[in-house]
Amino acid sequence: MAQYPMTAHGAELLRNELNELKTVTRPRIIESIAEAREHGDLKENAEYHAAREQQSFCEGRIQDIEGKLSNAQIIDVTKMENTGKVIFGTTVTIMNLETDKETRYRIVGDDEADIKNNLISVNSPIARGLIGKEVDDVVNIETPSGTVEFEITEVEYI
Repeated sequence: MAQYPMTAHGAELLRNELNELKTVTRPRIIESIAEAREHGDLKENAEYHAAREQQSFCEGRIQDIEGKLSNAQIIDVTKMENTGKVIFGTTVTIMNLETDKETRYRIVGDDEADIKNNLISVNSPIARGLIGKEVDDVVNIETPSGTVEFEITEVEYI
């Protein structure tokens, strides 16, 4: 089975979500189902059907998280020597050579990606263009608006 790269922080977030689902959400849903059952006829009981749907979603998410964690390859760059090379988990500052605008990204696993917080998936075009490069390298990255030239100004293992 394939291994999925994940940062230590991302794995911790998934573990916390899993714990929340198992200890808070699941018991609450079971209680809702029991309450709805007491109302009688289950065929026309909207509360019962809504609670069963929630239960199905919750159990599916629990299985999903457990599967991801069991196949996770957790990479903690803070324990690695900073060679200046862009690898999974590093925080990279790049400068658009056309606009001189600097942007800082952290390269993370697919589940952790959140562009609003500058967390980009290792499988994104930007990350794929940066992986293996070093500080002062100039890279051409395909964007929806065409090819953009960036210079890597900083690589942090944080």
